[in-house]
Amino acid sequence: MKFFKSLSLFVFVLSIASCNMNKKQAKQVEESPAAKLVKQYAEVELKTDISVLSENQKQMLPLLMQVADIMEELFWKDAIGDKSQFLGKLKDENEIKYAKINYGPWDRLDGNKAFIAGYGEKPKGANFYPKDMKKEEFEAIKNDAKTSWYTKILRKADGSLEVAPYHVVYKEQIEKAASLLKEAAKLADDAGFKKYLNLRAEALLTDDYLASDLAWMDMKTNMIDFVVGPIENYEDALYGYKASHSGQILVKDAEWSKKLSKFASLLPKLQASLPVPAEYKAEKANANADMNAYDVIYYAGDCNAGSKNIAINLPNDPRVHAKKGSRKLQLKNAMKAKFDKILVPIADMLIDESQLKNITFDAFFENVMFHEVAHGLGIKYTLKDKKMVRKVLENTYTSIEEGKADILGLYMITKMAEWGDLDASKLMDNYVTFMAGIFRSVRFGAASAHGKANMIRFYFFEEKGAFVRDAKTGRYKIDFEKMKAAMIELGREILIIQGDGDIEKAKKLISEKGFIREALQKDLDRVNQAGIPKDIVYKQGLEVLGLK
Repeated sequence: MKFFKSLSLFVFVLSIASCNMNKKQAKQVEESPAAKLVKQYAEVELKTDISVLSENQKQMLPLLMQVADIMEELFWKDAIGDKSQFLGKLKDENEIKYAKINYGPWDRLDGNKAFIAGYGEKPKGANFYPKDMKKEEFEAIKNDAKTSWYTKILRKADGSLEVAPYHVVYKEQIEKAASLLKEAAKLADDAGFKKYLNLRAEALLTDDYLASDLAWMDMKTNMIDFVVGPIENYEDALYGYKASHSGQILVKDAEWSKKLSKFASLLPKLQASLPVPAEYKAEKANANADMNAYDVIYYAGDCNAGSKNIAINLPNDPRVHAKKGSRKLQLKNAMKAKFDKILVPIADMLIDESQLKNITFDAFFENVMFHEVAHGLGIKYTLKDKKMVRKVLENTYTSIEEGKADILGLYMITKMAEWGDLDASKLMDNYVTFMAGIFRSVRFGAASAHGKANMIRFYFFEEKGAFVRDAKTGRYKIDFEKMKAAMIELGREILIIQGDGDIEKAKKLISEKGFIREALQKDLDRVNQAGIPKDIVYKQGLEVLGLK
């Protein structure tokens, strides 16, 4: 009997010890650095009402997803090189998860700092250029295609540099993607979408995207949209010349799109209203810009790296802007997820309680939408030399351009409220939500173009008294009139920098204001310690959509 009692006691003690050990182990796993990083992202299912799609359109989706997955593979090559070789070195499950979110060992929400031991600073040129390439070497290349968005710079066996087109470097993947696009085109119910898919296939095979961009602009009645190919140049922080591979599948929200269509006709009037001398707004803003709302159902490649985009303004080619303008695509479901899971909790902590009523999704939606519209306003070519502003401002361009779009977006909302095209009684909602949006965005750090643009705006507003921070509560209160005046002044300054092609002023603005100072960092630390997600990560695919 004593034996059984002793045995029972031993088992009891052992079970407690085991339980404590399991709890301790679980805590260690939960509190590991990589696990904490993964928890910065709130998982969201990408869904939409697929009943609006025809059977042909539903059958098209798997093909488009396969093309997007090829863009995913190519973006890994853009960002770091060999995905399998890189991930194969990692053992920690959470490190692998976070590396997949970031497409490499550098944290895109923390100034691109390495989060995996053994990796140094992220190469500014990502994997578009040889890691050991000197600027003098690049400048000595005689081939004009070296600055093309669709070429890589490779080092040959003899040590010299060569310019290699994407469709040559990635021949196998590109040919497969083009074949799938042509197959998907056969299922397209919409004539415009069919034409676009076929032309996009040819564009991938030739690296000549103009015809497909123009066809993309002509689409008006398609329910499915597909943004695919080398699109944005943010990954190239060395020169800003090289485009990264990306793929996004969208389904149109017809009801919301109808609400947006009326604003397109106002673009010429908004261009004429810009707060700069006449010569800085002489370029025409096309009134045919396509503004629609979508639910996004698939992200792959560049658009899926780190912080997720919630709106699209494309194409980037100024030749297309001159002929047809641009399209502004609002990703409503992604936007709502960020508003609910991130912006509202941040505002609850940092915005003055008397102004919390001004935090609304409608204002957030409008601010994001008119940011995209504002990319189409202002200056595309310098006044003096008629050179592309994008190229003249080199690696400062993206920060300056994103800053322009943010500030002019709010300016446009203000003007339209004055003209009676938007509800003037709700204008304060836009201003307060805009300020809360800065806090949401700057948590990504100031390494990215968007991050620098946010910092420039924040500190410009601070200098002009656009907001006041209560030292006791740590909350910010917006002064409407001062913020309006600061917005106009900063908008003017940025437009003139672009029109003059003044890279030195651009560099000065970024160096003086394009970083997070200590006082703001403390407020951001409070937000981070509260466990509010920094961004979202997607659960997506046919199964999530109920098609598998």
